[in-house]
Amino acid sequence: MFGFSDETYIEVASGNGGNGCVSFRREKYVPKGGPDGGDGGRGGDVVFVVRDNLRTLSHLKKIRAFRAENGHNGRGDRCFGRDGVNIEIPVPPGTVLKDAASGEIIKDLTGLDSYVFLTGGRGGQGNWHFRTSTRQTPRFAQPGEKGVEIRLGVELLVIADIGFVGFPNAGKSSLLNNLTNAHTKVAGYPFTTKIPQLGMFRYDDHDVVLADIPGLIEGASKGAGMGFKFLRHISRTVALAFFIDLSDDSYLNAYPTLLNELKSYAPELVQKPRIVIGTKIDEEGTEERLKELQDSIKGYKVYKLSNITGIGLEEIKKAFIHIAYTYKEEKEGDGFSTIVDTSAQYRDEV
Repeated sequence: MFGFSDETYIEVASGNGGNGCVSFRREKYVPKGGPDGGDGGRGGDVVFVVRDNLRTLSHLKKIRAFRAENGHNGRGDRCFGRDGVNIEIPVPPGTVLKDAASGEIIKDLTGLDSYVFLTGGRGGQGNWHFRTSTRQTPRFAQPGEKGVEIRLGVELLVIADIGFVGFPNAGKSSLLNNLTNAHTKVAGYPFTTKIPQLGMFRYDDHDVVLADIPGLIEGASKGAGMGFKFLRHISRTVALAFFIDLSDDSYLNAYPTLLNELKSYAPELVQKPRIVIGTKIDEEGTEERLKELQDSIKGYKVYKLSNITGIGLEEIKKAFIHIAYTYKEEKEGDGFSTIVDTSAQYRDEV
């Protein structure tokens, strides 16, 4: 079984076009038949197909070279060569294609069902096309056009409505398990979650996709811990949910530290809508800490949560639905989601 894979490199090539045919009609009672060479077939295309049932790029670790079929050569009697078969490469939603050398984004497959990345070479014309009144026996045909071969970077960015952000063991995985059918591992040690986990929950006929991002640590934006590798996934979320462990003595420093890591990695991340959640409210002394945390955070209500007793769960469900459907709006014509700044409507009076 293959583990999570969010980036890999593959070689892809479209098919060569088939050669045109040099042929002359040879039949009984037709001693001087003219040219009848058929055209070569078109080379196959390289097509990326987005499959909702895929969650990783692990299958691209097994097969790293993808080549479409070449077009077949033309034949006599003006018979066309068969077109080459396309090669389809299945990828999960959120896949981005990059130039392997420069890292430049070639195509973001978000919102697409399929994408023809490379087209096959055209088939060559047979000698039938080159006959003229002065050149009645052309003994040449057009060769097929060569396909294109390229080394490609393939990267996966998790797509979700709300991304969970927090330090290890802040309660992110437990909430995902409580709200969805996800079965994320929960344990009392750091980095229990090693890969992004997705889950969806329904509330009042509304669906919200949640993403549990592996826990960040201070310095994650500079490569410390596991956070740097997965910070990129936060960029695809509509909103963020910040988890603050109220049982941890550094609870007052957690929120500004998380904001600083996001800002250091990509400043636009701190502009996303957010929800702040104080977790483990069932433990002794956390009610007082919740009030102190609320006083230290201006402009946002701090929701309380106990994954064990269910305290605050219903209110958080409503908040997730509200923020997801307030900020997510479909752009007309392009099929991509964008964030609409209506933060003044959502921020609670505290």
